[in-house]
Amino acid sequence: MRIVLADDSALLREGLARLVTEMGHEVLAAVGSATELLHTVRGERPDLVLSDIRMPPHGADDGLVACLDLRREIPGLPCLLLSQHTERAYAEDLLADGEGGVGYLLKDRVTDMRAFARALDTVAAGGTVLDPELAALLVARRRDPLAALTPREREVLTLMAEGRSNAGIQEALVLSAGAVEKHVTAIFAKLRLLPAPDDHRRVLAVLAYLGAARP
Repeated sequence: MRIVLADDSALLREGLARLVTEMGHEVLAAVGSATELLHTVRGERPDLVLSDIRMPPHGADDGLVACLDLRREIPGLPCLLLSQHTERAYAEDLLADGEGGVGYLLKDRVTDMRAFARALDTVAAGGTVLDPELAALLVARRRDPLAALTPREREVLTLMAEGRSNAGIQEALVLSAGAVEKHVTAIFAKLRLLPAPDDHRRVLAVLAYLGAARP
């Protein structure tokens, strides 16, 4: 995978470059500002952009804005954003086009090598990755997120929250595999969970269930 990475901290840039290289990827460039990021990506056309959110020249959300601009110019350009903090507004901006190929992780997650490697692969493949803390914030914002579900879909979601696999749900509710899959797909659609690997969407669906269950 050909990657352009951006962070205003030289130390972190070097660390990220070494890390992704050890994972077998090629670092086309490592830059320190959103302006450099825009120029480099337009010239290199990488497979993925890995960028900090807060960067020069303004020290605000310049990295995010640069990635949004690039995705408008290069539809579907995979972008994985890193941050020190969870900002719901940033995530909503990133997810707004509904196209996938985006991710938002806390920098602390990078220390989990396997999870970080999966995040890179998922975003590059057009999936969506959200930090668990951020996912919880987004779900908490929803008002009555389960209102659109049928009684059967609520039963399926309850079993998902208990950790049941599709096969376990099939056995518990005496349904066919196809029926369970249909209900799970409907739950994702009604909760407006963007296309992503199933395990990720199951987590978000369970978070929605738990949030609705709170008094």
